[in-house]
Amino acid sequence: MASLKGKTLFITGASRGIGLAIALRAARDGANIAIAAKTAEPHKHLPGTIYTAAEEIEKAGGKALPLIVDIRDETMVKDAVAKTVDQFGGIDICVNNASAISLTGTESTDMKRWDLMHSINARGTFLVSKTCIPHLKKAANPHVLTLSPPLDMSPKWFGGHVAYTMAKYGMSMCVLGMAEEFKSDGIAFNALWPRTAIATAAVEFALGGDAMIKGSRTVDILSDCAHLIFTKPSRAFTGNFIIDDNFLYDHGVRDFEKYRVDPSRKLFPDFFVPDSATPPPGVSDTLATSMIGE
Repeated sequence: MASLKGKTLFITGASRGIGLAIALRAARDGANIAIAAKTAEPHKHLPGTIYTAAEEIEKAGGKALPLIVDIRDETMVKDAVAKTVDQFGGIDICVNNASAISLTGTESTDMKRWDLMHSINARGTFLVSKTCIPHLKKAANPHVLTLSPPLDMSPKWFGGHVAYTMAKYGMSMCVLGMAEEFKSDGIAFNALWPRTAIATAAVEFALGGDAMIKGSRTVDILSDCAHLIFTKPSRAFTGNFIIDDNFLYDHGVRDFEKYRVDPSRKLFPDFFVPDSATPPPGVSDTLATSMIGE
């Protein structure tokens, strides 16, 4: 299997959850990780800071650079990217993982929350990508991976939470547009999305506690996908909206049971997975009939 040894990853929201899992998978290869996140002090509900993440990354075999970054702040993003380049000599991979969520209807969504979701999700993804691009142009196999869904315009994805859907799709529109814009530069822009709920502290806190976690897959399914994506030739693999288990199945994975938190529980389907993205053989029997939050 191809290795990320010596590669430098700039990952937003990497102090915990999916971002940290992607970082740790790369660290096992000996990669350099810039942890760009806001959590410098422990959160009262969520574990992990940029410093505890750095310790884990170093123990896994990588090199870590913890950076306090609010991706809504242009100066902080520019400074963090500059520090990453100074420390590691460049950037090979950018991961847009940081995101905000509020599953509220129109009348229940105050504009402060609307602004937060759009400034982190859509604006933050645009800003971080834009700032990394000059350095990615110099990399041998540059990738930008965004944790965002396929652009499926079905009304069912909008009716319950217009504001959140708009913000997440803003991230995906960055992928769609930038993949085309920077194709000649050889920078790959791809999106990755889970078929099911993923067991993170944030999901447990925001969407349903222990019952939700038991009906989820582990973060490993996304970190395994990300590693495969990063090792693909960037000029030949760009502009894709990837569903995790379909992608892994296409690359030879047949055992999806290893990713289940509790094999005795049905898996909650995630939002935004198009009806056309049928699950791999054997997976459909493990899915619940309703989506997370329903």
